Amino acid sequence: MSAKSNFHFTGICGTAMGAVAAAMKQRGFTVTGSDANVYPPMSDFLRDQGISISEGYDEKNIPADTDVVIIGNAISRGNPEAETALERKLLYHSLPEVMKEYFLRGKRNFIVSGTHGKTTTASMLAWLLESAGKNPGFMIGGLPKNLGCGARFTDSEFTVLEGDEYDTAFFDKRSKFLHYLPECVVINNIEFDHADIYSSLEEIKLTFRRLLNIVPRTGMAFINGDDPNCLQVAAQAPCPITTVGFSENCSLRVENVRYDEHRSSFTLGGMPCSVQMTGEFNVRNAAMAAAAASFAGLKPSEILAGLESFDGVARRQELKGEVNGIKVIDDFAHHPTAIRLAIQSLRQRHPGARLWVLFEPRSNTTRRAVFQQPLAESLALADISLVAPIPDLHKIPENDRLNPEQLAVDIARLGGFGSCMPDLESMIERVKTEARAGDVIAVLSNGGFGGIHGKLLAALA
Repeated sequence: MSAKSNFHFTGICGTAMGAVAAAMKQRGFTVTGSDANVYPPMSDFLRDQGISISEGYDEKNIPADTDVVIIGNAISRGNPEAETALERKLLYHSLPEVMKEYFLRGKRNFIVSGTHGKTTTASMLAWLLESAGKNPGFMIGGLPKNLGCGARFTDSEFTVLEGDEYDTAFFDKRSKFLHYLPECVVINNIEFDHADIYSSLEEIKLTFRRLLNIVPRTGMAFINGDDPNCLQVAAQAPCPITTVGFSENCSLRVENVRYDEHRSSFTLGGMPCSVQMTGEFNVRNAAMAAAAASFAGLKPSEILAGLESFDGVARRQELKGEVNGIKVIDDFAHHPTAIRLAIQSLRQRHPGARLWVLFEPRSNTTRRAVFQQPLAESLALADISLVAPIPDLHKIPENDRLNPEQLAVDIARLGGFGSCMPDLESMIERVKTEARAGDVIAVLSNGGFGGIHGKLLAALA
């Protein structure tokens, strides 16, 4: 790849694609790109870098002198630029391949993986390194408030990457994280997810085994020692393993946990830690970040100061506003386990409040029948759960679809109060009519949910 100088990014406005495109431009390469959705802030950011962007996909968007076409993960066969790259026999690569060759080779790469908590843990770890003056590169699938952006590449020896088990591109069905040249791996937990590309939990375990297979003998994997799936995956691993968790069999133990309304404190292997977040899962996230930072060479005082000053991640229990004593909170939770943990954390943070959950089943897995029962069990933990209509349900095979009416029945059977709403407007009207001072309204979705947060605040006012 080294002699190439002209790069075209198909799907350039994704967070990761845009960050890599800008970094390539800063290194002196010629960069062009296209996307179906060209809008701020990414479009402004790229144009400020001097990158020409075409709106929509067209074979003419790929300049004649292009050396490499980088094809985004969202691009599939039938896309005119993907078809042109194949027909013209151009060199084409996935984004992870380009990252590996241009930004990760020779670096100390820290990969944070697992079904839940990746974004928060990776953000914490990047901030610990940043606040200790290490100036790390990072690629995170969210917006860490301390860092101001989700991705950047620097000359530092350290790179922190949120390691996604999702596939790489239409022509490469391996997990993205297998391209990242890991020195240190964190596995927070392993559960079934991504039902569109994995048929079983065993398939997911296999890809995590492959990840541990490429960690060097001089590296380290920190795994959740309380999670049987993690222990199974790590059982035959060729790299050093450190188990982190609450149980006695963990080699690095979390102990002396204390929660109050705005903070959690604990000791990790005897080292006192404190973070301005609540909930057991955030203690686990912080423990993993601290363990990895220690492996990177940070002193306990640096780790403690970094955890103390960590401001969290956008869309992770983020207060969007308060009107007439009613709080509206945004959270990214969409997997049943993440919903359960979010509700537990909200209960700790807002003791005594009546808790509403407004849930949008939007991911490829939560729209499927596989989570019918676990979703009901999680949503029943709230005082009132309102379930939005399921988007693009026609794309899921009929016998495999989540049944929203049954979901409401199951929530009630489990002692909760659940209701499936016909549309966004009726959901907002229901909250407006019935919410009262002291209530907490938690909006749970991995998408934009039709801008419901602002609409709710306006209606409540």
